[in-house]
Amino acid sequence: MIPTRRLILVTTGLALPLLLAGLFPATAELALLANLVLLAVAFTDLLISSRPDQLQIRREISDVLSLGAENPAELHVTSRSPFPVQLTIHDDPGPDCRVEKLPQVLTIKPDRTAEVNYTIRPIRRGQSALEAVHLRFPTRLGLWNRHSVRRLETPIRIYPDIRAVYRYELLARQNRLTEIGVRNTRMPGQGSQFERLRDYRYGDEIRSIDWKATARQQRLISREFNVERNQNIVLMVDCGRFMRNEVEGISYLDYALNAALMLSYIALGQGDNVALLAFSDQIERYVRPVHGRPGMQQILRSTFDLQVSDRVSDFSRAFEYLTQVQRKRALVILITFATNELQLRVIGESLRLRSLSWLPLCILLQDVRLMDLANSQPKSDVAAFHTAAAAEILTIMQDEAERIRESGVSLIDTAPQLLTEQVINQYLRAKAQNLM
Repeated sequence: MIPTRRLILVTTGLALPLLLAGLFPATAELALLANLVLLAVAFTDLLISSRPDQLQIRREISDVLSLGAENPAELHVTSRSPFPVQLTIHDDPGPDCRVEKLPQVLTIKPDRTAEVNYTIRPIRRGQSALEAVHLRFPTRLGLWNRHSVRRLETPIRIYPDIRAVYRYELLARQNRLTEIGVRNTRMPGQGSQFERLRDYRYGDEIRSIDWKATARQQRLISREFNVERNQNIVLMVDCGRFMRNEVEGISYLDYALNAALMLSYIALGQGDNVALLAFSDQIERYVRPVHGRPGMQQILRSTFDLQVSDRVSDFSRAFEYLTQVQRKRALVILITFATNELQLRVIGESLRLRSLSWLPLCILLQDVRLMDLANSQPKSDVAAFHTAAAAEILTIMQDEAERIRESGVSLIDTAPQLLTEQVINQYLRAKAQNLM
């Protein structure tokens, strides 16, 4: 129970005559009587008002939530009180989530059920639980606020942003993939196995026209080829301590996993095989090549609780392990982050030494804070020194990245927010050009 402002003001007003009883003895007895009456009224207010145990709470939420996404949730409150209750309700999400659209205030009539709709935004992957619901409502005379913490434990599993997969599927059906940065890459006609003849479409390559069939039909006819299937993609995700960096509250590792899942969904839909290797100074997880859309669940279950290591990543060890488990030609996509040119040099050397039978692609996440500092307008001598140092670091790293590209390794640097679309576009480009 918490006294309201009304009760505090009335109590303070009736306490003043008691404090001044020495100066005004005649008012002392009257003030004492008034305080006793107030005490009786406050006690009666508790007796005639609703109790917390007369409110029943039920939470409805999926047991699987997407990291960084707004996941819908509902609270159903049923009142068994004989009086209407004006209730303020809030859900305690724990340390792994944030709630939005709460707290809410609602009025529940006797023997009625009210619904509260809100969203939960997870900020950390893995096993978690929503533990309690907080209730607060005033008594009938408005002298008290009843507060109750209702234990309501709901186990949840926080996955990478799987809702993006469904969003991609919807946009693909509507031919609107450019809205999320995916370029329109023509896949039919780029394979090596002939499939069928069809009418020429705008955008077809001239070399795909079948001139004999065109002469017979008196209209342009194109040859269409099967897209190569059963090709191998290996996703290497760096889990070292530098991937702990965050942008907009989401770590670089989470951005990498979100991109890996989206690419896995697309590649499995194209009929390719997908494997995933997560590493730090040791092999954290290895998901053997999976095929078909059901393989998506295996990748999800194997990586949803993957966390950033406290140790520096050992790229040589990771590529040595991959050499043992992946002997077939594959598109190997490494998603990582480097803070200086020495780390970048180690990455480049590891890719050059181990990529004889692979098509290596290194996607380097940009240091967003360092770039913001380098592009900032300094307002003091110290700030100018920091800006110049940041710009020099970026220039040195860009030179090292260019040397890696000149050695034959594809390297792309991108902002974490654009990682997913970059990974998808590079995969589709390699697929369309038969590089795999």
